[in-house]
Amino acid sequence: MKPSDQLAAFVQDGLRAGHGPDTLRAALLAEGWSQAEVRAALAGWSDRGLGVPVPRPQAKGSGQDAVLYALMFVALLIVTFNLGDLGFALIESWLPDPLYDPYPFGASSSMRRSIALLIVALPVFLWLDRRAARAVANDPGERRSPMRHRFGAFTLFLSSLALLGAAVAVVHAGLTGVITAQFIAKVGLVVVIAALVIAWFRDFLVEA
Repeated sequence: MKPSDQLAAFVQDGLRAGHGPDTLRAALLAEGWSQAEVRAALAGWSDRGLGVPVPRPQAKGSGQDAVLYALMFVALLIVTFNLGDLGFALIESWLPDPLYDPYPFGASSSMRRSIALLIVALPVFLWLDRRAARAVANDPGERRSPMRHRFGAFTLFLSSLALLGAAVAVVHAGLTGVITAQFIAKVGLVVVIAALVIAWFRDFLVEA
């Protein structure tokens, strides 16, 4: 019998015998089982006062979920990157820096490319996000989808890295004494985009 099966059998027998989850947790930890193993075993069953353990639903992935969230992630990357690229181009146009010209031949080509990608990717992203939201509304159990959790976790991880990078850039600029209006506007844009992504997708880590 595998260790996970042993734990599941022990938890079932313990709950059936009238022992509470805290008592079972203490007994398992005392025998050397890890916190993660004990938590996973207890999470699979519930004591509803029925005299028998009630199984909790387990998260299961599907190919449809994988395709949905993979496409959604790609669309999100395209939208955020090109939104930032377009924003940077506009900032450089409105707040020019005489010491730095990233577009010596003009920014119109870069802006047109970003606009074209946004016109295509943004509706796709919004449609996929609406589809994911509708799936959760129709079946709350979809919140336990492993792909949904992975998508939310990785998205929040990348957004946090963007915020960290912005903080590093501000500190570096402060130490070198090169802080311009253009720089402040660019950092502000990165922070706003990252914060919006975090606010949008933090619900993807909630199971119930």
